[in-house]
Amino acid sequence: MSGSRSDEYSRLATLVAATRETSGDLFGQAMVDWLRQHVGFDHCVIFGYRGAARPSLLFETFTPVESHVFVALYQEGPYLLDPFHHAAVERKEGFWRMRELAPDRFYASEYFRSYYSQTRLAEEVGFFVPLPGKDALVLSLMRLSASGPFGTADARLLRDMAPTVISFIRLRWPALPADEPAETKQDEEIAAVNEFDRAHIWKSLSLTPREKHVVDLVLQGHSTESIARAMRIVPGTVKVHRRNIYRKLKIKSQAGLFARFVEIIDARIR
Repeated sequence: MSGSRSDEYSRLATLVAATRETSGDLFGQAMVDWLRQHVGFDHCVIFGYRGAARPSLLFETFTPVESHVFVALYQEGPYLLDPFHHAAVERKEGFWRMRELAPDRFYASEYFRSYYSQTRLAEEVGFFVPLPGKDALVLSLMRLSASGPFGTADARLLRDMAPTVISFIRLRWPALPADEPAETKQDEEIAAVNEFDRAHIWKSLSLTPREKHVVDLVLQGHSTESIARAMRIVPGTVKVHRRNIYRKLKIKSQAGLFARFVEIIDARIR
C-alpha cells in the first residue's frame, strides 16, 4: 500500500492542512487517503459519542444504501449494544480490533445476528480518542467479507500509527461539535445517565437493578460465565436471574429479549 516518499509527504501535508477545516469532509477524506497508503480497507466512518446519547456522524465513505445500515439503523438504537460504543464511553484510547473488545458470545448474540451481520463485514478496527469531559470519538476502518480481515502485519502497523492518528483527530476535533437543535429532550436525559450503567434502558420494565444489569450484559453478547465475572457472582446466580427475567417479561429466549429491546428503542425514538 505504500507509495513514493513524495506521495507520503504530500498526503501528510494535505492532512495537516485539513485539520484546520471547520466544515465539510476534507479532513476525513485526507485521513482516508493517507491511511490507504499504508493499509487497504473498504470503508471509514467517524462517530462522536456522548454517553448513551445518539452518536453523531462526523464522516463516512458509504454509499446511500450502505449508509442506511451502517449509520441510520445504527443510530436508531443498535449502537447501545456495540462494543465500540461501550469502549468509547469507557474512555479506552488507542487502536483496537473488534475481536479484542467484543464479549465472548458477541458473534453468537441476537444483536450480531439481527443487526451486525447486515453489515457483511469481515472485520472492523478503530482508533479511540477520549475528548474533554466524558465525550469520545472513534474512527473505524472496515473490511468487507470479500476483502477478508486485516492481517497481522496490517493491524500491527495501524497500532503503531495510532498516536499520530489520534493527534490529528484531536487537532481537527478538540471537542465534539455541539448537539444539533433537533436532538430530543429524551436524548438529553439519556445522555445524562452514567455511561457505565446502560441498564437504564430497561427502567420501564418490572426488573430489579441486578436483573436489568444481566439483561444489558446478555444483549451485549456476554456468556453466563462472563456475566458472573463482571457482576462478581457465581454462574448459578446468573442463571436464576435469567430465568426470572424471562418469566417476568414472558419470553423464552434471547431472541425474545432482543425483540423487547427493539420495541423499547422504537418507542423511544417515536
